[in-house]
Amino acid sequence: MTDSPAGSAVDAAGTRSLKRTLGLPATVFFGLAYMVPLTVFTTYGIVTTVTAGHLPMAYIFTLAAMLVTAIAYANMVKAFPVAGSAYTYTQQSFGASPGFMAGWALLLDYLFLPMINFMVIGLYLNAALPAVPTWAIIIATIVLVTAMNVLGIRVAASLNAALVAIQAVFIVVFAVMGFLAIFGQAQPISPLDPFIGGDFEFGAIAAGAAILCLSFLGFDAVSTLSEETKDPQKTIPRAIVICTLGAGAMFVFLSWLGHLVFPDWGTFTDADTAAVDVMSQAGGAFLTAFFTAAYVAGATASAIASQVSVSRILFSMGRDGVLPRGVFAVVHKRFRTPYVAALIVGGVSLLALVFPLELASSMVSFGALIAFTFVNLSVLKHYAIDKKRYRGYDAVKYVVLPLIGVGLCLWLWTSLTAETFRVGIGWVVVGFIWLLVLTRGFRRPAPKLDLTETT
Repeated sequence: MTDSPAGSAVDAAGTRSLKRTLGLPATVFFGLAYMVPLTVFTTYGIVTTVTAGHLPMAYIFTLAAMLVTAIAYANMVKAFPVAGSAYTYTQQSFGASPGFMAGWALLLDYLFLPMINFMVIGLYLNAALPAVPTWAIIIATIVLVTAMNVLGIRVAASLNAALVAIQAVFIVVFAVMGFLAIFGQAQPISPLDPFIGGDFEFGAIAAGAAILCLSFLGFDAVSTLSEETKDPQKTIPRAIVICTLGAGAMFVFLSWLGHLVFPDWGTFTDADTAAVDVMSQAGGAFLTAFFTAAYVAGATASAIASQVSVSRILFSMGRDGVLPRGVFAVVHKRFRTPYVAALIVGGVSLLALVFPLELASSMVSFGALIAFTFVNLSVLKHYAIDKKRYRGYDAVKYVVLPLIGVGLCLWLWTSLTAETFRVGIGWVVVGFIWLLVLTRGFRRPAPKLDLTETT
């Protein structure tokens, strides 16, 4: 293969494809960077309150469901080592129309992720600078990020690496200061309390675990690197499982330590910014300031990356005719960016001014759990039904585990709030109606939905 001017590669047949340069360490690092280690504090207070102080246990439940689903992703990437993730797997296994609906559910995640970042930036900066209104911070950040998107400024890989390094340093400092604070307590709580102590209610744990799916979206992103990874059928599956286990262990540890440092979860100043109370208890003003700086920096980088990504996805969908071309496929003459799509994403992000953080987080989990369910079903369909691999050990890999994954995802999905379902089902209905329009009542083939980022 030879390099092309665009930085992709052209094989002997002249077919353009992405250049395969990534190994296992790089793909694992990408997944961990995408997941953002400090994301555990995005919904820390909300889920701690929902679970009555059992956030670490809720993370264990979520990790179990995500690990089974990660194995499903690993199996599907062996069959289809190309970009596209859940949409591609569903389309290849069940056809274009189910694939479209799985992709439509994923689009809900993409639209809400920038909004959540803008919310937490506003909340935590307002907690550090009370004189500046939250709404003003949110609007200013949206304008700045959208302007960068229109101008074509991208977050460099080196910046992502630096931000992950800053978060890693913070985690070490927090761990040291957290344990020192615990040892200095007059009556420290039992280390098992965050798991099984107090008012343990299974339903409350499930409700909290459902929201926490938001924290695990990075392992899904790893599968999108299939066309740029060496030996993807081995590397990507390993990276997916490693990212899921590594991030899950980190989330359980941080939430457990946070609860031991600040066990009086009922006295949070504000559930949306409960991490400030934890940091203040562990390390006073220094750790609080360090946390705010590290967290806001990570959230800002994530906001830029996620808004750039979703605007390119909308552009691709407009270019392919899935969305109106005259709106979403417009490119700025000077900057060569999909500026109309970027402005629309910025406009949607203004919902951060009125949406509660808990509902926005739940909406991401709503879409993700639909996609995860389809991936587990795709394993069952592709391997057990189409390939007839359902005997012996194959029965465990391609029948038992996918069915467990479907059951866990549906259990978590149905544990979301009624309000989340009203908004989420509304989104699904809109997608189905739009599919009917595009297919003329299924008299024409369903369009292919491009969920890859286009530069």
